[in-house]
Amino acid sequence: MEGIRRRRELAGEKYGEAAADYSGAFSDCNSDHSGEFTAESNLVRRLRLSTISDELLCRLISNLRSESSDARRAAAMELRLLAKHSMENRVEIAKAGAIGPLISIISDPEQQLQEHGVTAILNLSLCDENKDSIVAAGGIKALVTALSSGTSTAKENAACALLRLAQVEENKILIGRSGAISPLVSLLERGSLRGKKDAATALYTLCSTKENKVRAVEAGIMKSLVEFMADLESGMVDKAAYVVNLLVDVAKGRTALVEEDGIPVLVELLETGSQRQMEAAISALARVCEQSAAHCAMVAREGAIPPLVAFSQSGGLRSKQKAEVLIRLLRQTREEN
Repeated sequence: MEGIRRRRELAGEKYGEAAADYSGAFSDCNSDHSGEFTAESNLVRRLRLSTISDELLCRLISNLRSESSDARRAAAMELRLLAKHSMENRVEIAKAGAIGPLISIISDPEQQLQEHGVTAILNLSLCDENKDSIVAAGGIKALVTALSSGTSTAKENAACALLRLAQVEENKILIGRSGAISPLVSLLERGSLRGKKDAATALYTLCSTKENKVRAVEAGIMKSLVEFMADLESGMVDKAAYVVNLLVDVAKGRTALVEEDGIPVLVELLETGSQRQMEAAISALARVCEQSAAHCAMVAREGAIPPLVAFSQSGGLRSKQKAEVLIRLLRQTREEN
């Protein structure tokens, strides 16, 4: 126990060092870019110039409840586009009562209608005033359903909408308990590059809470994260490393990282990664090592000390301090053994 306590003190736990903020590496996930509308289409141009009226909103919301799938589809598409470009429109659409009917059509079996519903909710969620209303109307459950069983576009835009809702702190727990973590991990594993990035961004936000970290690890996220970090051409190295940094805060995350052979990958980043990637690797390795002499020995055997020494001589002040802390952890363990 004394060894663990000393390792924690060296790693900064006892003097309250704040976790690094990597949020700048993630997109805002804030645009409707499913691609079926070109920027120059007549419809988009017309709606960008439209002055939204009570009469128009009444008609569109009424059509969302129509028995005609064509009418529902057209209304959802128009509301989606009206909400895409204008903050004022987002407010007015929500005030008119469109959120509930839009959430209802997310469960529609017609794929295009579902996509319009999901994406309209995404666009409305860009307005902070609307987030509580979306949650109150059952938006989280509907978005998780789309995330689990929708088209690729619906899944990607549902991930973005959940991210937006998760920017309200208390919603993070609600989203995790509604079953969002597992389908987000599936999107991270099997989605398009855009889908992977959207999923990583949402998971980074949601995993600031302990219970969501545990859910993500239990859903098997670590395997994909390690694979992304190992592939410098994946376009996902930074995002994967930053999510790993959150997950190693919990014991299951540290165990999963070791079991998925993540330590050699992190040490490799120390040697070949960018500045940000090296900093992320150092933070993750320090968190792993502070809890376990065996893990410290494993990191040292992988050859971490030479690149850490090199980094400590060339990085910025804060990064140099982190590298020096990790070097001391590794050397202390070596001396104890």
